[in-house]
Amino acid sequence: MQVFTVTHPFHPLSGRSFELISQRQAWGEPRAFFQDPPNPELRSIPVRWTNLALPDPFLLIAQGRTLLRFIDAQRLSEVLRAAAAGQQDEEEED
Repeated sequence: MQVFTVTHPFHPLSGRSFELISQRQAWGEPRAFFQDPPNPELRSIPVRWTNLALPDPFLLIAQGRTLLRFIDAQRLSEVLRAAAAGQQDEEEED
């Protein structure tokens, strides 16, 4: 019997462990299938939200020295620029 734990911090089952019934590709991603005792239905969760997922290579290499990947920092920069431009447009209309 293999057991896994839900590790996604915002998932309602975070921190709970379940018996792994099966692990397979479904809905376009690897998923872990399990039964939640109060619910007789078979349930699934993305493997990446569990301790079954392989460690993120970026996080292993960064070793806590950075909060964002380069692509995330680029996207944040774009969002901030768009927000600043929108704020300038509103000020010009006033």
